Amino acid sequence: MQSEWPLLGPSMWSRYVSKQVMVTVENKELRGWLQTVDPVSASLVLVNFKKEGGAVVQVVMGHAVRQVQALKVADQETAERIQACFLPPMIQNMSPEKLRRSKIRIWLLKNQVPVEEEGDKLRVAGVLTISSPYKLEDCCSSNQIVLDRIQKLIQKLVLEETHLDCDPGLTL
Repeated sequence: MQSEWPLLGPSMWSRYVSKQVMVTVENKELRGWLQTVDPVSASLVLVNFKKEGGAVVQVVMGHAVRQVQALKVADQETAERIQACFLPPMIQNMSPEKLRRSKIRIWLLKNQVPVEEEGDKLRVAGVLTISSPYKLEDCCSSNQIVLDRIQKLIQKLVLEETHLDCDPGLTL
């Protein structure tokens, strides 16, 4: 029996990312939080958290998958825990706010927007500041055009992270 999972493609697979799923493989059912799907092999990366701390990561080969069923959507805290499993140790020890600040700074630089760190704030193009906890509503500027454009860029980052799980190093 040929599985349909590998044939669904990335646009369908992304609907399951950051959700708790039940994966049917032959006669077994596996459960876990879906971190990502490999676009070449359709293999799934599942994360399960241990009660005593830490996590177990399991790769399920795409060709063996018979069915995937979404059970639950990850809340913000769970999504951050899933992503933290795949971050370098120095980033894992960062507070969520510092991690957000770092991701926003990298994102803005990637989009060719000048940004500097000034204490616990980000200073963007010399006319806008982003304060802790570094969310859309924490942007402040007297220049409404710059404010709107930076907020749209940050919103785009959030949307990319939500819909495309291509770069686990850039999540909020």
